[in-house]
Amino acid sequence: MKTVVVVGGGITGLSTMHYLQKEKEEKGLDINLVLIEKNDYLGGKMHSVEKDGFILETGADSIVARHSSVMPLVEDLGLQDDLVYNGTGISYIYTNNTLHAIPADSVFGIPTSVESLESSTLVSEEGKKEALKDLELPNEYFTKDSSIGSFLEHFLGKELVEKQIAPVLSGVYSGKLDTLTMASTLPYLLDYKEQYGSIIKGFGAHKEEFQKAANKKFISFKNGLSSLFNRFEEKLSDVTILKGVSTNHIEKRDDKYKLTFDNHEVIEADFIVLTTPHDVTKKLLKDPNLDEDFNEFSNASLITIYLGFNIPDSQLPADGTGFIVSENSDVKCNACTWTSRKWSHTSEDGKLLVRLFYKNSNPDFENMKHLSKEELTKIALNDIAKSLKIEAQPTVVDVTKWNDLMPVYHLGHAKTVEALSTKLASSYENIFLAGCSYYGVGIGPCIKNGKETAESILAKLSK
Repeated sequence: MKTVVVVGGGITGLSTMHYLQKEKEEKGLDINLVLIEKNDYLGGKMHSVEKDGFILETGADSIVARHSSVMPLVEDLGLQDDLVYNGTGISYIYTNNTLHAIPADSVFGIPTSVESLESSTLVSEEGKKEALKDLELPNEYFTKDSSIGSFLEHFLGKELVEKQIAPVLSGVYSGKLDTLTMASTLPYLLDYKEQYGSIIKGFGAHKEEFQKAANKKFISFKNGLSSLFNRFEEKLSDVTILKGVSTNHIEKRDDKYKLTFDNHEVIEADFIVLTTPHDVTKKLLKDPNLDEDFNEFSNASLITIYLGFNIPDSQLPADGTGFIVSENSDVKCNACTWTSRKWSHTSEDGKLLVRLFYKNSNPDFENMKHLSKEELTKIALNDIAKSLKIEAQPTVVDVTKWNDLMPVYHLGHAKTVEALSTKLASSYENIFLAGCSYYGVGIGPCIKNGKETAESILAKLSK
């Protein structure tokens, strides 16, 4: 019997185990499956907490529904009846101390027509005129490995990118646009430019599919995202799940591996899947030959603050779901989601629940990461008072700090993953790296990565 150990009980590790168990049951495979998780609950950075009639998420608050890996897994787990969909509405950008609606006919802040460009209150007439060069200017040297920021600025102009596009995309991909490649963000941008001669025209040609995707684009569950991980635990009946167990070291012994822990007996494995953050994985392997590659990866930090109020969320601007903050504003947050408006299941009585985001790209972040919960709450309340004119005191406050745990895909990320994977295959044949440190930020990509990792192990077992 072969033993497969997955270290990390987040979405990637659980998806890997789900698809391994599925194949084991369908084909009668003689394999022993073990999942190790250091927390006393499954889900990794994602965990739902109920407080005074509100549902709060420590990590992501939803899943992108259109990713091809998502709904098949939801159906496998039998969670269809628990699904809830996001409320739709206007997204705003807060700039110069004022909320400006992002034009309805735009995608990631990118106009889908000249009319969409003209309707923007964020960009000056001069900036709009500069953006029109996209309609005529050909692409001569950009590739999908080019910086998405440089590409967009070249064709759409600096002002449109800085004031309308960058706040949106930086929020989605947790990084500055000049350090992110098109390949790791929106690879179809180059295809649009090549096929239609214009980024704007390309989005215009695909506007309908984007609009369909935007309608009920995100999903969660009636009792929060922890419903997903609770159901995983119920369904993984043929997997030994060890929670509250911290992995210390992995040692290669001939064609097997020994895993040691600080609070559990040694486990011997034939295959190991490491879904842990890259810096944790580096410590587990303790191999100087891999350190140079591991050191090339980078992470961002984030603080999120929930504020729940005993007032109706109808006090928010009509039809809005939140705002992103650009430069030249008097608030410290980078974004604010009107959670009770976007996700009605999170507020039992329709009371106001908002979530503020503070990123390490923020000039104030270095100071903020050392502040107490009370001090951070004061900053958040000040931001709410300035942006939404709400002066009430919250009945619920929840602060989560993610220090150096948000992967950033810099320009050399793909090459680093390739180099590390090659070395790993040579020195540790049956150890697999998986998870958002390497193969995609977002729940959908992590599910896909988990399934592909399971398939790789099954292929080796079949030999």
